[in-house]
Amino acid sequence: MFTLDDLLQASQGALHGAASAGARLEGVAIDSRQVQPNNLFVALRGQKHDGHDFVAQAFARGAGCAVVERIPADCPWALEEGGDGPPLVVVPDSLAALQALARSWRRRHGAMVVGVTGSVGKTTTKETIASVLSGRFGVLKSQGNLNTEIGIPMILMQLTERHQVAVLEMGMNAVGEIRLLADIAQPQVGVVTNVQPSHLERLGTIERIAQAKRELVEALPPHGLAVLNADDPWVRAMAERSPAPVRLYGLSAEAEVWASTIMSQGLRGVEFELHYGRDSVHVKLPLLGIHSVHAALAAATVALRQGLELAEIAQALREMAASVRIIVLAGIAGSRLIDDTYNANPESTLAALNLLSELEGRKIAVLGDMLELGSYEATGHRKVGSRAALVVDGLVAIGSRAALVAEAAREAGLPADRVFHTHSNGEAIEHLRRKLRPGDNVLVKGSRGMRMEEIVQALAVEED
Repeated sequence: MFTLDDLLQASQGALHGAASAGARLEGVAIDSRQVQPNNLFVALRGQKHDGHDFVAQAFARGAGCAVVERIPADCPWALEEGGDGPPLVVVPDSLAALQALARSWRRRHGAMVVGVTGSVGKTTTKETIASVLSGRFGVLKSQGNLNTEIGIPMILMQLTERHQVAVLEMGMNAVGEIRLLADIAQPQVGVVTNVQPSHLERLGTIERIAQAKRELVEALPPHGLAVLNADDPWVRAMAERSPAPVRLYGLSAEAEVWASTIMSQGLRGVEFELHYGRDSVHVKLPLLGIHSVHAALAAATVALRQGLELAEIAQALREMAASVRIIVLAGIAGSRLIDDTYNANPESTLAALNLLSELEGRKIAVLGDMLELGSYEATGHRKVGSRAALVVDGLVAIGSRAALVAEAAREAGLPADRVFHTHSNGEAIEHLRRKLRPGDNVLVKGSRGMRMEEIVQALAVEED
């Protein structure tokens, strides 16, 4: 809970309407449909909608105040001297005002902030860190896609005195964005998972992707900690640019926190030996796929910094939720659906194919276009197709770019009658309805713009 005076001081805005500076506000909303009583409503200008058109609706739903760049016509009281309607704070830039408020609010709280970024696996890593730390600390974590210049401030405004740690996923579309997020959130610990060609369409080169991710490391204070993936050369090189001490994690003893004897248990998770210094402990991790070990190692590294013992970390990993984004569902005709539809790029798709390869039964991959790959588009899709040929018994490729997946799979030896290419989710669904049989494992994955969740919804059945 914060006050109107907190908002005015942080934003340097002009108050219109009737309210005392000590009036209390609780929570922030940017969608008038989601406003709760006494929320602060921030009117943002978007590509499709202008929040200023919905200020009156926000007040009707109980908003205690609104931040605006102009006074809407349907809020006439704010145009009058001494108007007695609910308060509006007029600022030059509503988003900048929200960020300034969040920056000020974060500095009033002593929580340790952990920033997590990377091309692949940052959500899994964020969830794993938060899960491990929550056994000892009050933890606030970013939710959904709140990892941007809008989402991070909204999460920070949820900080209360009961939160000792905040774990924030930091996304980016351009150089400079993570620097801005770090300026707002002031992380003491920065975790970088990897650098992959997942934003080449926007950033042009993998060097610029690394530069953008490195901004988190460069923003750390001298008393902080950079937690870096030793197995990724782009990430490992960031150690040279860190003003904070560095701790490496990885799959070899060259890292300070490392894993050995990794054994996949398919849909039951992964087991491995966790090492730190001369000590080690056996870990049973309920996350799916060998690639999830890196998320566990990053979480262990952060937890060690916070004073947890290896045995405590192993227990926390064992007890965490069995899946972060990959969901296993019962499918039609006795099949099993592996729903990994949140997003896709070549590296995450290869990891999902590796998981599929570990399962018993026929293996079917339903793969949609991977977007925003820029100059890596053809290479990335063909790489996935070549790997799929070694793993799957059947391939369904959806989209114009996925045609390259199908082509590469055939060239790598997957018989043509086991490859189906279409531009339609509906055609893919009908094809699968004809082909699926008991015991089949069906991996569904593609970029969010491909709406691959439609396929999962069409093929899933409710279990008794």
